[in-house]
Amino acid sequence: MLKAIQILGSSSVFVSQRWKYHNSCGFSIISCSCSSSRTPTMTSLVMPTSPTRKMRCFRAFRASTIRAESNPDAPSSSSASSSASVQSTGSTLKINFCQWCGGPTKHDIPEGEEKIRAICTLCGKITYQNPKMVVGCLIAHENKVLLCQRKIQPSYGRWTLPAGYLEIGESAAEGAIRETWEEAGADVEVQSPFAQLDIPLIGQTYIIFLGKLKKPHFSPGPESLDCRLFALDDIPFDSLAFSSMLVTLKLYIEDVKSTGRPKFHYGTINKRPGTSPSDIQSYTLDFHLQS
Repeated sequence: MLKAIQILGSSSVFVSQRWKYHNSCGFSIISCSCSSSRTPTMTSLVMPTSPTRKMRCFRAFRASTIRAESNPDAPSSSSASSSASVQSTGSTLKINFCQWCGGPTKHDIPEGEEKIRAICTLCGKITYQNPKMVVGCLIAHENKVLLCQRKIQPSYGRWTLPAGYLEIGESAAEGAIRETWEEAGADVEVQSPFAQLDIPLIGQTYIIFLGKLKKPHFSPGPESLDCRLFALDDIPFDSLAFSSMLVTLKLYIEDVKSTGRPKFHYGTINKRPGTSPSDIQSYTLDFHLQS
């Protein structure tokens, strides 16, 4: 059973956390210790020494599939390119041509590995399929939350936190700031990580940061119809775009109403078998950790 998470911060101080399971709320921290080592253990939580310093990166757990929640019908892969012909086989892609030399591939288990991979029959290179990371911000302002109404498919017209795919060359926090600017026209400061949500079925990991507006200004970007601040009791849960947004907002509201401050959450979102990807209510939140 999963017992710990790792977060990489901008500080050299590592805080080692022990987790205790509770039937009602999953795991909670029961002890911690600090050291100056730069090598995290599997039960370490790394946080910056100052809450105002930006998180520079956030290590996500590996998932096993690559379909995108932001476009469930279109396979995506960090390995695929225009030279790779792909066919969907459900949760992964069948890659028929090498992305480096264009040669035909065979599908076999490479020596020393356990999974079937696409191996080029000409150059011998192996194509690996990896999950996508989605980053975004939960912006609270005057006890309200900033949401964007989508102007693109899927989930056109539905509401979401400003979030999108992490780009090569940027940290998770930098990507979250960029996505918030692109979708909501808001200049924000990242304060701390709030949630990491893995969705193995579609090969995505969501990293959602808490942030604040540098200036009380925002406006819809090219991919948004509208942007609004919603009071917690007025959030349009029946019109949200994705299960990940539903889980994130519910966790935030539970924290604020129960303790007055947000915690950090990790969990795995699993869709119930036989349900439609568009049915955002049909999920379970498993391996829920909170601190």
